[in-house]
Amino acid sequence: MLTAIKKLLGIGPPTNYKQLLNEGGIILDVRTKGEFAGGHIKGSINIPVDQLSSQLVKLKNKNQPIITCCASGMRSASAKGILVSNGYSQVFNGGGWASLQSKLK
Repeated sequence: MLTAIKKLLGIGPPTNYKQLLNEGGIILDVRTKGEFAGGHIKGSINIPVDQLSSQLVKLKNKNQPIITCCASGMRSASAKGILVSNGYSQVFNGGGWASLQSKLK
């Protein structure tokens, strides 16, 4: 029970995003195409959050680590919820893309 509460509140060890990528993970940028064109993490995949449900076929492996990101972390949190509710087992909210990029160095 305590573990579930900690996870819900985001308390616990920090996520090692670089390690997730080294283990075959991908970065899913859920901003609009225009925002993505203005700057993004190299190698990230862009599927806007409002199109994610209809584009899940592009994310074939439901066990592959997926790190969601956007501008601030709000849309990426929504994207994480969509993915988890569709059976994706390793989904991590990376928050804002610029902040995530600095965590990958």
